[in-house]
Amino acid sequence: MAARYLSILQTMPKGYSLAIAYGSGVFKQIGHRNVKDNMMDFILAVRDPLEWHKQNLTVNPRHYSMLRLGGHRLITNTQENWGAKVYFNTLIPTHEGLIKYGVISHSSLIADLLDWETLYVAGRLHKPVLMLHQDSSDDELKTALKLNLYSAVHTALLLLPETFSEEQLYVTLARLSYSGDFRMMVGEDQNKVQNIVRAQTQEFRRLYFPVLQELEEYVILDPLRGMGEQDTSPPARLYHLSMLPKKLQAMLMREWNRDRRNRDLEDVLRAAAHDTDTDDVIVQGITDIVKMSSLTQSLKGIVTAGAIKSVRYSWSKIKKMWKSLRR
Repeated sequence: MAARYLSILQTMPKGYSLAIAYGSGVFKQIGHRNVKDNMMDFILAVRDPLEWHKQNLTVNPRHYSMLRLGGHRLITNTQENWGAKVYFNTLIPTHEGLIKYGVISHSSLIADLLDWETLYVAGRLHKPVLMLHQDSSDDELKTALKLNLYSAVHTALLLLPETFSEEQLYVTLARLSYSGDFRMMVGEDQNKVQNIVRAQTQEFRRLYFPVLQELEEYVILDPLRGMGEQDTSPPARLYHLSMLPKKLQAMLMREWNRDRRNRDLEDVLRAAAHDTDTDDVIVQGITDIVKMSSLTQSLKGIVTAGAIKSVRYSWSKIKKMWKSLRR
């Protein structure tokens, strides 16, 4: 199947450090009969967005909305300065079917993976994806991709009880980037997260088992029993809190310093490790990150997709939502 997606990439300019395919057009989801019936989603991380869009406007001008009339500089500025710093072209007909692809700069991708600046692409990579290209010589990218998964596990463990099921773990991991996403209330299958996990359990295992094995001092997952157990003592929680992404830690500090006592990060994390309500603060922090990025990115999508495509795309999402509600 990878050949199918790679053939689509060949119609686009090179210059990307990372290329992934994802979603229901790639992986099975409960409620979708055949992945080939669904639109294929891609994300490309490009090193020079200005040059990449310049080349893509030459070879694929019809992929863009009327925004193309402003040229590659306007498109790049729209990508870099609005929403989650991703520029999407959607409902593009190709020899393999309809596709949607997002373009993000390499530097913005690294920032999102390490710090969860928007959790837009970093959150997408918390779930299984088909890796079509990764620059093997880029150690920074390799490290950032790995740390993003570790951050997800540290966060999920802080939200889970001492014992939990394997499905609970994967649902918690998959749900992180959907917390606060208004599209989950309007325009998405209401069972989306569970459908992803239940249909892709093996893919989640392959993605997270290497991470869990390195954290076996704090958590043990037995796939034969489908159960996990973790250390929930304050020292273990302090360790997880100390490994959270920078933006999430900053939100914890802001919440703990509402009384204007101006505690430093070390004091905040130590206090949070002993507080049973810390998980609520973490969820709220993630929700705030996702809410802002998903809303602004969706508003940007009206401009980058154009009015007609925006209506078509939104209508397809609404139909999915109604189908899920009727089950």
